[in-house]
Amino acid sequence: MVALRVCVLASGSSGNCIYVGGNDTHVLIDAGISCKATTERLAALGVDRIDAVCVTHAHEDHKSSLGPLQRRLNAGLYANSETVAELEKHAKSTGLSWQRFVTGNAFPIGSLKVDTFSVPHDCKEPVGYLITEGERKVGIVTDLGAPTELIRQRLKPCQVIVLEANHDVDMLRDSDRPWPLKQRIASRHGHLSNHAAGELLCEVAGPHLHTVFLAHLSRDCNRPTLALHTVSEALRKKGLSHVTLRMTYPDHASDVVDV
Repeated sequence: MVALRVCVLASGSSGNCIYVGGNDTHVLIDAGISCKATTERLAALGVDRIDAVCVTHAHEDHKSSLGPLQRRLNAGLYANSETVAELEKHAKSTGLSWQRFVTGNAFPIGSLKVDTFSVPHDCKEPVGYLITEGERKVGIVTDLGAPTELIRQRLKPCQVIVLEANHDVDMLRDSDRPWPLKQRIASRHGHLSNHAAGELLCEVAGPHLHTVFLAHLSRDCNRPTLALHTVSEALRKKGLSHVTLRMTYPDHASDVVDV
């Protein structure tokens, strides 16, 4: 029996939601698209229940349907205390029932072990996730400005990684975006470029890593073909052509990968 299935239901500045399913446990990482779109895309996978939603951080594109998902599917909601405090400042996120974790600590959700780790991003206490069932591991890091040694160590044992490849450096520089926004995106607490994503993967990839989803692509400052080319060339030059790159999309689900 396959231990883990991974599908990115949506990814981008308009909304982020990732499905990870174990043998008897189903979780979402973030809930940034509508409840209707989420349940429809889950149904296409043959999934009719969610045990938990684990939140990476409190930005709108990661949280918008938390309330409806808890009410409709009775899903548990997991986040650290700083993230919960930020979420509860907004009316539609009040009155929800939370399971709070301490960043850096692991906790079980059904048959899955969930590890959390700090990532650099411009919000209160953002996290990445390492999800394990048996010997199979999936790493999820979708919003970060720069890799850290902690992130490298958490991603090294993974067979599947969901990693941000947000922008092309030249496209961001030449875009019509305001200069302060460009600076924020390119900062250590902003978003990861295609080049930086390729470098990070070359540092963490081993023979066990077989699939990487490129996530959170900018609509204005990136192109899927450019992200694929930049990251695949970095992997090829390091002799890591065994790693398959898969795209994610803002308006429909990605391929499904079995771990």
